[in-house]
Amino acid sequence: MKLKSFLLACIFISPFLSGYGQKVDESYNAKIREYTTDTRFLPTSVLDVIDHPSIPSPSKHFGEIIGAPGVMHRTSDIYQYYQLLAEKSEHLSIQQVETTEEGRPIYLVVIGNNESMDGLDTYKEYLDQLADPRKISTDQAEDIFQKAKPVYYLNGGMHSTEMGSPEMLMELAYRLITSEDRTVKQIRDNVIVLINPVSEPDGRDKLVDWYYRYTKARTEWDDGFPRSAPYWGKYVFHDNNRDGLQVSQAITKGIFSIFYEWHPTVMLDLHESVPLLYISTGTGPYNEQVDPVTIGEWQVMANHDITTLAAQGMPGAFTWAFYDGWWPGYGIWVANNHNSNGRFYETFGNAGANTYLRDLSKSRYAGDPATTREWYRPDPPTEKVYWSARNNINYMQAGVLASLTYAAQNGEQLLRNFYQKGINSIRKGKTEGPRAYVIPREQRDPAMAAYLVNQLRAQAIEVHQAENEDYVILLDQPYRNLAVTLLSEQNYPKDAKFPPYDDIAWTLSYLYGVEVDAKDSIDFDVSYLKKLENNVAYKGEVKGSGSTYYISYKAQNNVLPALYWIEQKKSGADIQVLKSEFALESDTLKSGSIMIKGISSSDSEELTKKFALDLIRSNSAPKQSDLQKVSLPRVAIYHTWFNTQDEGWSRFTFEQREIPYTSIDKDDLKAGNLNSRFDVILIPRARGEAADFIHGIDSRFGPMPYTKTADFPSHGYPDQTNDMTGGPGFVGIDQLKKFIENGGVVISIDNSTRMIAETGITRDLESYTASGLFHPGSVVTVKAKNTSSPILYGYPETFSIFKGNGPLYQVDLAKRDLMVLQYGTKPLKDEEPYTGSIMGMENPNKNLEKKADAGKQAPYVRSGMVRNEQTIIGHGGIFNLPVGKGRVVAFTFDPLHRFLNHHDAPLVWNTLINWNHLGQ
Repeated sequence: MKLKSFLLACIFISPFLSGYGQKVDESYNAKIREYTTDTRFLPTSVLDVIDHPSIPSPSKHFGEIIGAPGVMHRTSDIYQYYQLLAEKSEHLSIQQVETTEEGRPIYLVVIGNNESMDGLDTYKEYLDQLADPRKISTDQAEDIFQKAKPVYYLNGGMHSTEMGSPEMLMELAYRLITSEDRTVKQIRDNVIVLINPVSEPDGRDKLVDWYYRYTKARTEWDDGFPRSAPYWGKYVFHDNNRDGLQVSQAITKGIFSIFYEWHPTVMLDLHESVPLLYISTGTGPYNEQVDPVTIGEWQVMANHDITTLAAQGMPGAFTWAFYDGWWPGYGIWVANNHNSNGRFYETFGNAGANTYLRDLSKSRYAGDPATTREWYRPDPPTEKVYWSARNNINYMQAGVLASLTYAAQNGEQLLRNFYQKGINSIRKGKTEGPRAYVIPREQRDPAMAAYLVNQLRAQAIEVHQAENEDYVILLDQPYRNLAVTLLSEQNYPKDAKFPPYDDIAWTLSYLYGVEVDAKDSIDFDVSYLKKLENNVAYKGEVKGSGSTYYISYKAQNNVLPALYWIEQKKSGADIQVLKSEFALESDTLKSGSIMIKGISSSDSEELTKKFALDLIRSNSAPKQSDLQKVSLPRVAIYHTWFNTQDEGWSRFTFEQREIPYTSIDKDDLKAGNLNSRFDVILIPRARGEAADFIHGIDSRFGPMPYTKTADFPSHGYPDQTNDMTGGPGFVGIDQLKKFIENGGVVISIDNSTRMIAETGITRDLESYTASGLFHPGSVVTVKAKNTSSPILYGYPETFSIFKGNGPLYQVDLAKRDLMVLQYGTKPLKDEEPYTGSIMGMENPNKNLEKKADAGKQAPYVRSGMVRNEQTIIGHGGIFNLPVGKGRVVAFTFDPLHRFLNHHDAPLVWNTLINWNHLGQ
């Protein structure tokens, strides 16, 4: 009888116990099943959430499970939960690593068993030693392999509309610290797990507010309603994952600081964009400098994850057919660039917590439908799926658990790979060319040379300085491959089967306008080199004597900020631009050079230090007819409400350069009277068509306020409006045209030039379609068409700029003087003199011989790749178009691209300095 009672008790109790004697939270599990729309979307690995007696689960803390319909959490709620877990569990700690541009904290969560948590400094030291094989012997490395643990970094919430990962990571953290399941315990014992719960907190809060304010009420996915708030971070939208070379935003600085402190063996970035789970490997071509070991790890780990999900019956997991693996500037590529393993997932998100019927029938990746069975997708989804937030959580968490399990079971191999990649890099630096790079002291813009050095140091690349003050990068160092990829030209294959995922060139010497010499042999004594331990700064100097100061202008980035500084500091200062060359003692000042009167010696010394500029003092002066007075403009930067990506980069650039501006929108255009407030309006690239610029967000969704309220406290920043819908309309376009006609200047960049041309603001530009042209972001050669234009002051006749795909325009032959800059060095066909017969008269050009090329012409593509480049050569890169009393300066490329192409930015600064005499 007692045995029977015992057996009955076991039968009664067993559903509430895990296989390890822990109590399972059956209500939590029931909710997981309820919110999952199909049993095939429910892997066993995400069930059996523990009902812990002292550590609160998400449902106990929030009142609902993770992935519940209609529930999204703000960063303060997320961080509060992790802080509670840290208080309740010895297996978890939390620390702040960065502060965002809007003042929100970025936290790092660390998870491990007691031994790991007690010895974190020791484990960090192990990985620091493996990161630089020069620090340890082979025997010491072998000893570390036996003692160390892999560190696995999980990055959540980078792209703010991809809202699932900050939710999932809370449930995962709870699981990792509470479950005694064999697999989970193996992870906890053998891996140190790092979690960045919300890497973009500013955007997270804006999108949670957006969800509760607007999209939670939407019942159809494809109803045209905007799924995102207009802003994520203060400056950067989706490009927050394109900042890995610049390291300019807090999100990137946070990721980098975590990497350098911990040297994670694997980093996994959690994204949401494709059905149902993509595990990154990429179609190639892969970045030329990525170690083959890393490429092998991508394949092995992706296939392991897919196999693990397949074993749980989950359809829709795939690899290969998305992304390429070329651009090194993604946030998570800090790992691939530094001998670790950087990976990412793309699950299928709904930009919130609603459940929608999603149509996959038109989705294609690498040319194949998303619903077909392929070698890289063994179990495809159906053409339509009824998709919930919990489904997304299940897929993401199952994938992460699979990957963590791989790390737990293969930790020693991952550590050996990490160490070996450093060995490989050092060996290549000793045996392969180039052996070193030299950045000469003498530069066109010495401040940019110092900036390049500091950017290399931000990437943990070692830089030395020679006795002659040249900077030297010796390549027998652990991050040799990264140094080579940053300082060499990119050779993207023209025959690549699939289009690149992003820009394909990033040679920093070109983008910064800095001379860098590659050395295939070391022809100098390295013992005299001194390793830099701190960032460097160019200290300008004042030479000569006299009351007049000159800046020899070579398109230095800091000249315009310096002029604004002078204007603010010395209201009576006289600033003039030299319109022609001027011999000044031993110096020859080119057109565009600056003459300054009315500042003191102390002012000049402060200027040289603050702006890293050299000044020449003299009592000589050019003729007044060779001078043009500078009247610095009042600048506005225009933004739409449907696309703020590039406008944000423009604002960031202006603020970094300390150039004053006012941000304006459609309401400012419609209000008119623009000349009373501004002299120049910059219109950054805004994507879309001219109609999008005119009409903006569909008015049928209005009014749509973006204002700060008690319920939505993150909205209204960095700009606000009572209604985002509607655009400036034809009234606003007319007011913009009047602004120009009355003497104002509009600078249109890249795609925004389409609006200028197609709305009739100017009728001089005609759209040009270059047949077969494919021009992904590359560094290319351009040539001055109008060598006397102030827009080109400081530049040589031929130089390079960065250009991606974008609309092209042309002007009639009779108006070619409106073209300031052309692509390539050869003229258009209709500009070449006709030497054939002319019926009825003798051709005066009959005996005209074509001028022999003066030396070898620079190739059009300097770095990257362009297909059918002959179709763009000779066409306009910049146009200077008169409209009434004013001007439109129309760019067909973006000189302010992602705070990267600093060499191109002075084309904009020249336009601002000379805004009121662009017609000379």
